[in-house]
Amino acid sequence: MKKNNCKYIFVVGGVISGVGKGITSSSIGLILKNRGLSVTAIKVDPYINIDAGTMNPTEHGEVFVLSDGDECDQDMGNYERFLDINLTRINYMTTGRVYQKVIERERNLEYKGKCVQVVPHIPFEIVNRIKKAGVNAKADVVMIEIGGTVGEYENILFLEAARMMKIENPKDIIFVMVSYLPTPSKIGEMKTKPTQHAVRTLNASGIQPDILIARGETSLDEKRKEKISFFCNMQPDRVISAPDVESIYDIPLNFEKENLSEKLCEILGATCRKPEPKVWDKWKNFAKHAHNGKEVVKIAMIGKYFETGDFVLSDSYLSVIEAIKYSAYMQNKKAVISWLNSTDFEKDKNKLKDLKNYDGIVVPGGFGSRGVEGIISCIKFARENKIPYFGLCYGMQLLVIEYARNVLGLKDANTREVNPDCKNIIIDVMESQKELLKNNLYGGSMRLGAYPAILKKGTIALNSYKTDKISERHRHRYEVNPFYITDLEKKGLVFSGTSPDGHLMEIAELPKSKHPFFLGTQFHPEFLARPLSPHPLFSAFIKACITKKK
Repeated sequence: MKKNNCKYIFVVGGVISGVGKGITSSSIGLILKNRGLSVTAIKVDPYINIDAGTMNPTEHGEVFVLSDGDECDQDMGNYERFLDINLTRINYMTTGRVYQKVIERERNLEYKGKCVQVVPHIPFEIVNRIKKAGVNAKADVVMIEIGGTVGEYENILFLEAARMMKIENPKDIIFVMVSYLPTPSKIGEMKTKPTQHAVRTLNASGIQPDILIARGETSLDEKRKEKISFFCNMQPDRVISAPDVESIYDIPLNFEKENLSEKLCEILGATCRKPEPKVWDKWKNFAKHAHNGKEVVKIAMIGKYFETGDFVLSDSYLSVIEAIKYSAYMQNKKAVISWLNSTDFEKDKNKLKDLKNYDGIVVPGGFGSRGVEGIISCIKFARENKIPYFGLCYGMQLLVIEYARNVLGLKDANTREVNPDCKNIIIDVMESQKELLKNNLYGGSMRLGAYPAILKKGTIALNSYKTDKISERHRHRYEVNPFYITDLEKKGLVFSGTSPDGHLMEIAELPKSKHPFFLGTQFHPEFLARPLSPHPLFSAFIKACITKKK
């Protein structure tokens, strides 16, 4: 397919939120990539926030960080993992970001004195960003997921932009609706009426879906396919059944059972090669291991962003969870993860002994003081009882604090974030951040994105990566205080990864002679874990967990 003939697939949702637009977009991108097309993806979030960096993870889910430092919605992580690509900030769009750019242009007289209006100038900016993302990636196909549900006020302008693109290039634009078909328990029959209404609502925006992904508890039968086809003005074979599955990695396989990639190529008028059997077999094998591991490895995830009302929101740590699973699958094991709230260990110290029931402990990133003492007590227990421990970002900072308190003997050791008045501030704010915090400038102000690091010989880190030069993604504003590094090292803590100038500590660990796996990273390795290429540090951690289990 010619590089100057980019195609665009808009994915919208119907009936309910959380219907699976992100996974659908990722899966469609994967099956098209398997047909020889270059694919990139865009996430549209209709909220006013400029990015996802200032949002509460218990309400919105994980903040995913791109290599260029952009703080995004967690669906961006799904795109990168499924498509095995690195995206940039042009691939992420919010209402706030679009309006900010239009207002900035108006202030710079770029509209040459015209009256700047919501329509058409906001949709024009949206269209420009979509096209730029395709050009930057040199993509054959651009997937655009429009957040929210059709009928909501917030996403109208994005639908208007999509409609305008369809008018301009009708053969290069298609629409996929992901809609939910409920099966009320007291009725016992799958109902199509909500989806019919969702399609009519989309029609009111001047858009007709080309493909309908029918989400539901069970597969869609032929009778209901025909009903949707008739009332929604679609061919029956373009209504794709998408029942609940055990693993999200089965979804691309299910799509191909209905020849979805063939239908998409036909509608787009794209020349696609036949699927690569060897490449597809690797995904099939991975998906098989996703729920058929011969043995389990039990991991305790100790965090502070799980609870939301009466529910547990594991999406707060989505990338960490998937990274653990990938490394477990590669060892033909199934990771069974338990969500443990750090505050529970503060209320009841006797709960610490329950950690012996797990093969490994992970403490992911976080902010603030809530639950910190509970986490520190868990780290101490893991160190003293030789339970494999992996700390990510805040999990590394608290590892260093625990070691300073209980090995170096600095009983009041803490982080400035929790106790700025303590005598021994082991984790301190970066100099570049002090003025920002003073002026309440929080959004997009941390150390964000990819930074290089150098690894020391004879360490778990170097043995895992197999190279002494790495690049990893960051999201934090506090660092290990250089004043204490020499004393910590004299007491046995190894800073096995540092910034190239040696000033910033990137990885802390204990030698294998002292502990099977006791390691923390200042960066977030989970952001670079991929289904077919697990992250080396997560794999080293899982191997240590398997050894403990034996």
